Amino acid sequence: MKTQKGFTLIELMIVVAIIGILAAVAIPAYTDYLRRAKVAEGVGLLAGLKTPAEEYYGSKAAWPAAVTTIGGKTKGKYTSTVAVGTGTQFVATFIDTNITGTLTLTYSTTTKNWTCSHTSMNPAYLPTACK
Repeated sequence: MKTQKGFTLIELMIVVAIIGILAAVAIPAYTDYLRRAKVAEGVGLLAGLKTPAEEYYGSKAAWPAAVTTIGGKTKGKYTSTVAVGTGTQFVATFIDTNITGTLTLTYSTTTKNWTCSHTSMNPAYLPTACK
């Protein structure tokens, strides 16, 4: 009698079902991870403005009128704009339509501290300091 080698159809279907279940869990987690990375770019652009803005404010006793005044980048690959907001703020908006809202970095001239805040953004995409 001859023995056959290989897998049965049922065994192959079970493997495909397991791969499907793993993909159903992994794909949403991966898209959230990508969005957090895109928001992290905006946080990085805003963080790069801290020291130059403090130096500008310390030497001129006024807040810079534009991000380019202090040598900052005004946009990134995933960040559509980084601009001066009202008062002593920098505001970042994002290109991805799934990331709604803005990220704001505010400088307190009295306490000399920076605070991060957001408007209408999903807290899952934000760094811990901005939640």
